[in-house]
Amino acid sequence: MIYVGTAGFSYSDWRGVFYPEGMKSQDFLRFYSERFNCVELDFTYYRQPDPATMRAMARKVPAGFRFTVKAHKTLTHEIPDGEELNKEAETFRQGVLPLIESDKLGCLLFQFPWSYRPSPENLDYIVSLKDKVPYAEIVVEFRNSQWANRDVYDALEQAGLGFCCVDEPDLKGLFPRVALVTSRIGYVRFHGRNAAKWFKHQEAWERYDYLYSDEEMQWWVPKIREMAEKAEDTYVLYNNCHRGQAAINARRMQELLNLLT
Repeated sequence: MIYVGTAGFSYSDWRGVFYPEGMKSQDFLRFYSERFNCVELDFTYYRQPDPATMRAMARKVPAGFRFTVKAHKTLTHEIPDGEELNKEAETFRQGVLPLIESDKLGCLLFQFPWSYRPSPENLDYIVSLKDKVPYAEIVVEFRNSQWANRDVYDALEQAGLGFCCVDEPDLKGLFPRVALVTSRIGYVRFHGRNAAKWFKHQEAWERYDYLYSDEEMQWWVPKIREMAEKAEDTYVLYNNCHRGQAAINARRMQELLNLLT
């Protein structure tokens, strides 16, 4: 199954581009779920997910819709020691439990920062995620190109962890475009190719201010289809969210993959 959607859905600047002008924000998710079959929740990186919020979101979408959830920063960026880590992991589990119970959790995305570089200790931590989070499928995203090697991919596969393919600017040190499946989950994140603003920006959204062309997306079409043949479920998510560009590109990718009826 191929799922196509965006990273987040609740953006006021999507009104008039994707959402109708005047639509109330509480109606966004229901409208969104009529057009896409998945969404990636990124707010869970900044604050631990609240069970009541997750339960309410699950009720707004139809059966078959899937949420992918970004791991909280204490599990990827600000990793504490010992019992504190276990506490954060348990809080996160409780938060996503309503999605599991409603059969609407696709997978969990563990995105590690560019500063997180290969070392035996860091790889051991990544491999240990399957034991720390045994209740859901896990996908790992690397930002630093030093992780781009066969040994790392093999370690993910042996641990039963998914690999997040990324499309981002062709800049030194950033992860290259690789189409790969290492678990039952295939995953592709489109961040945009705004090279000028990737490292030099005043606001975070500037990095992702980018609209993909058909030519740029066509490169991925056969690769996504190949990934879907290997994986049970393949997620294609757009993170270029400024001014509704993610929704525009995601809708077009649905067309390029012949997913619209």
